Amino acid sequence: MLGCLRAAAISARRGSGCARGRVSMAKSKFEYVRDFEADDSCLPNCWIVVRLDGRNFHRFAEQHEFKKPNDERALRLMTKCAQTVMQELEDITIAYGQSDEYSFVFKKKSKWFKRRASKFMTHVVSQFASSYVFYWKDYFKDQQLLYPPGFDGRIVLYPSNQNLKDYLSWRQADCHINNLYNTVFWMLVQRSGLTPVQAQDRLQGTLAGDKNEILFSEFNINYNNEPLMYRKGTVLIWQKVNEVMTKKIKLPKESEEKEVEVTRSRTKVVSLHCDIIGEQFWEEYPEILAEDS
Repeated sequence: MLGCLRAAAISARRGSGCARGRVSMAKSKFEYVRDFEADDSCLPNCWIVVRLDGRNFHRFAEQHEFKKPNDERALRLMTKCAQTVMQELEDITIAYGQSDEYSFVFKKKSKWFKRRASKFMTHVVSQFASSYVFYWKDYFKDQQLLYPPGFDGRIVLYPSNQNLKDYLSWRQADCHINNLYNTVFWMLVQRSGLTPVQAQDRLQGTLAGDKNEILFSEFNINYNNEPLMYRKGTVLIWQKVNEVMTKKIKLPKESEEKEVEVTRSRTKVVSLHCDIIGEQFWEEYPEILAEDS
């Protein structure tokens, strides 16, 4: 029996005429189906942005009893997932997230997967979704995950640095508008006893100043003192940080090992809650838009 197996293995390695015929036939007969694949390569010299959104997250948040207007656990879980995506896909230079969405910006000259749009989108969304389930218990210790969440994604290309900055400014402006509205809305519901429909009617046609006035005069809340994470969203960038760690070493003329502190510098993903609409952020972190970043 062993002899037959050895003979079969040798024959396979050498490549018998019959085996060669089968492989050749498979290639010539069936490989044509690859011609049906669409060419989805992203244009060169463009920033590639992958934005994902939670699918039907309004229902998901209700079923999992998210706190209103903001659930810090949910926001931090989203950021953890985004950090995991960036660590796995190192061509991402910056990410921005708020509520149930995150945008990931790939380097302008990225050659990752030959710049295929389907690869960018599916890798980001699948890594994010699996991380959401994997890390759920770290943030919702007393809340069971009732069903797996879903996320959809899209890809947009931006040819210039200004286009990219305007895109990220748009997402942060959207964060401010939505959060201000939600903060007032839920105060009216939770503390004034209005129904959701009544609160919606009360806020219809109001401007930002009107909403700020309601918060301050009726609930003694200064919106500018609300947490930056809620008002500004979360920015993820790469930064060099110094980490102090303890290491055991054996010194010359010493018989026993000693513990010493060693400082090492490494690049890691850090989160910021700051304004990215003005120029100060981009002046402070010029490497984000650098051609060779």
